[in-house]
Amino acid sequence: EVRLMESGGGSVQAGGSLRLACVYSGNEFVFDYIGWFRQAPGKEREGVVVIDWTGSVTYAEYVKGRFGASKDKAKKTLFLEMNDLKPEDTGMYSCAAVDHLHSNLKWQQSRYEYWGQGTQVTVSS
Repeated sequence: EVRLMESGGGSVQAGGSLRLACVYSGNEFVFDYIGWFRQAPGKEREGVVVIDWTGSVTYAEYVKGRFGASKDKAKKTLFLEMNDLKPEDTGMYSCAAVDHLHSNLKWQQSRYEYWGQGTQVTVSS
């Protein structure tokens, strides 16, 4: 059984930083994609960053230059370093993964098979 578990959320003031972690287990093979998605209150969930099986990272435009994602294969952990946080970054951040996915569909959340419970990030102005 594949499991993903997030940690590291919290409350910070605008301009602050947080580091999220997603520990995954139970996968027999490397996921085609693993990434972070977020959902703000009253809004649809949106993609933040996705990493493919080669380690190539793709960021959403609204976090480029502020967020950094990395994957530790040995520890089966996905990290998200968030800097210069803004109130609009507030939301529930979830880690998600998929076994097989074409690169053209990497932002399509419905294609992701495995999801964590999420970790809350709150940024105050």
